[in-house]
Amino acid sequence: MWQTEIERQHVGVEGRRFSAADLHELAALSVEEEDEALRAVYAFLAEWFSPASTVEVQTSGSTGVPKRMRVEKERMMRSAVRTCEFLGLRPGDTALLCMDLKYIGAKMMVVRALVAGLHLWVRRPSGHPLADMEERVDFLSVVPMQLYNTLGQADERERLARVRCVIVGGGAVDEALERRLEYLPCRVYSTYGMTETLSHVALRPLNGPEASAGYRPFEGVSLSLSARGTLVIHAPELCVSDLETNDVARLYDDGTFMIVGRADNVVNSGGVKIQIEEEEHRLKELISVPFALTSVPDRQLGEALVLLLVRDFPMDDADLFSAMKAFLPRYHVPRHILRVETVPVAGNGKVNRKACRELALGAGAVR
Repeated sequence: MWQTEIERQHVGVEGRRFSAADLHELAALSVEEEDEALRAVYAFLAEWFSPASTVEVQTSGSTGVPKRMRVEKERMMRSAVRTCEFLGLRPGDTALLCMDLKYIGAKMMVVRALVAGLHLWVRRPSGHPLADMEERVDFLSVVPMQLYNTLGQADERERLARVRCVIVGGGAVDEALERRLEYLPCRVYSTYGMTETLSHVALRPLNGPEASAGYRPFEGVSLSLSARGTLVIHAPELCVSDLETNDVARLYDDGTFMIVGRADNVVNSGGVKIQIEEEEHRLKELISVPFALTSVPDRQLGEALVLLLVRDFPMDDADLFSAMKAFLPRYHVPRHILRVETVPVAGNGKVNRKACRELALGAGAVR
C-alpha cells in the first residue's frame, strides 16, 4: 500500500492535491504563495518531484555550526514507510505540519504524507500549533516546547486529545511533561534520531499501557556501544555506513536503550566528570523555569559549571546556591549563576549549547 515510486505519488495540501504532474505549478507557487509556511511546502514538493535523486537538509545546530547535506530520496522513503507502518497510518488520514521545513523532521512529515497518501494541514511554526486547528488531525509531530504549551491551554489540550498519534522529537521529554500525558487518549511517542539517520530510528511510548522508559529501535536497526560508551547505529537501509553518535547510552537485554546525554556535553570540573543532561534532569526538581547548564574555563578547576537561568526566577542567587548544595552531589553544584532574558534554543526547539557557552564566556566575570 505504500507508494515509493515518486512519479505516482500524490499528496493533499490544505484542500488541494499535488503530484509530479504539477511540478511547474509547484515551482511557481514556491515563489508566488503569500503564506510563508505554504510557500516552503510547495518549494520542497517541487524539489521532491524534480529529477534529482537527493534533497538538501540542514542539521539543527544545537551542538555546533548548522551544516547542509544532501540525502537520498530513496532512503527518506524507506524511513517514512517504517514510521507509517508502525503508527498504522492509512491513505486519507490527515497530518499537521507545524515545524520549520529546513530540518529533517519537518521534511520527513511531507515524505510520510507522500508515501502514505495523507492530507497535510500546514501551520507556521509556533509554540501553539493547534491554536486555530478546527480540522481533524490524525497525526502530529511536535517538539517538546510545542507539546508543553499545548497542554497548558484548555482548548488546545482538547484538540490534542482528539489526535490519533503524536510523535515528539528535537529534545528530551522530561518527567513532568510525561506525567501530564498519562491520561491523554491519543498515543504519544518520543523519537530518537538525527539528520544523518533521516529522522528517527527508534520510538518510546510515553503514555498508555505500553509506556516505557526505553526506546525501541525499528526492525532492521541494530545498536552497539563505542569504546566511549556512545551509541553506534547500524541501519543499512538508511545510512551508508555505521553511524557513531555523540550520545552516551545504555543498552538493555530486552533490546531497548536509554540516552544518558551527549559525550560533548561532559564538563570536567576539578577531575569530576559531569554529564550536563543528567545534571539538568536533577535540577528540574528545583527549577521550574527555562534554564540550561554550560561551562567556562577555570584556572583552578579546568572547567567551571555555569547555570543559565531566566531573570524572572523568583529565588535569589544565594538561596538557590544553598538549595543546590543541599540537593546535588558536592562537586556537581554550579560555580556560577548567569541570569539571562531567554535560554538560547535552536530552530527545532533544542537548547543551543554553543550559544549558551558563548553567553557565559561573553559575561566575563560570571556572577
